[in-house]
Amino acid sequence: MPGTLYLVATPIGNLADITHRALQVLRDVVVVACEDTRHTRKLLQHYGIDAKTVSYHEHNEQQRARELIESLKEGNDVAIVSDAGTPAISDPGFRLVRAAIDNGITVAPVPGPSALISALVAAGLPTDEFFFGGFLPARSSARRARLGELRPVPGTLVFYEAPHRLAASLRDAYEVLGERQAVVARELTKLHEEIRRGRLRELAEHYARTEPRGEIVLLIDRTVLDQPAALDSSASISQLVAQFEAEGLDRRAALKKAARELNLSRAEAYRLLTQQRQDSQG
Repeated sequence: MPGTLYLVATPIGNLADITHRALQVLRDVVVVACEDTRHTRKLLQHYGIDAKTVSYHEHNEQQRARELIESLKEGNDVAIVSDAGTPAISDPGFRLVRAAIDNGITVAPVPGPSALISALVAAGLPTDEFFFGGFLPARSSARRARLGELRPVPGTLVFYEAPHRLAASLRDAYEVLGERQAVVARELTKLHEEIRRGRLRELAEHYARTEPRGEIVLLIDRTVLDQPAALDSSASISQLVAQFEAEGLDRRAALKKAARELNLSRAEAYRLLTQQRQDSQG
């Protein structure tokens, strides 16, 4: 008989959030496939679990999936975990699950923490219907096109977002979707957990001034409160240029990338940046 592929949810921050069943499965399986073995070993060591681990991430997913399927065919149980939360949700796992099903192997979910569900239930936005969109595109033009596609969705919109793109994504959401209630849930279950609620415009302007850190879930209500008015781009352009320079880009490349993020021409971005710096010195 083939083994069983277990999809084991692990904590998104607080290690105490893991379930008793998850711990038992991790103790019993022959191998644990991890997005990052170093990260998962910390969890296993915390609970005294001496399990064999192998890497399973986007760069080796195809090859590793074949190896794990062969092990499962030989009767070995395998667990797959991501760095945090539920495997296969904006993390590797789908291809292995699909391959297991195609080979007649049992797939068993071991439920537990999920950042999107934790954020949704704490946000205070409607939960009767919601749409999870994963990560929005990095480029503003593609992001705005995606938001336009989602404008008619009759439910709460839920996304994961990178800290350095949050202000630009909020701005695009405001301009494409119209004014709506929104929530930014950051570092859930961790020491610096923050759930900030407000309108899209308010949040866009706040995070243009205040650089966020950590893991972020962005939630947007389905109800349009008002049509968008002009947003001040100067704060966000300054923040983005500083962010990209800190990442190693020179001034020209940083300005070009920031302009693209905010859907501005380079000339307009340069004008706003110069104006803001003059104001701050004046």
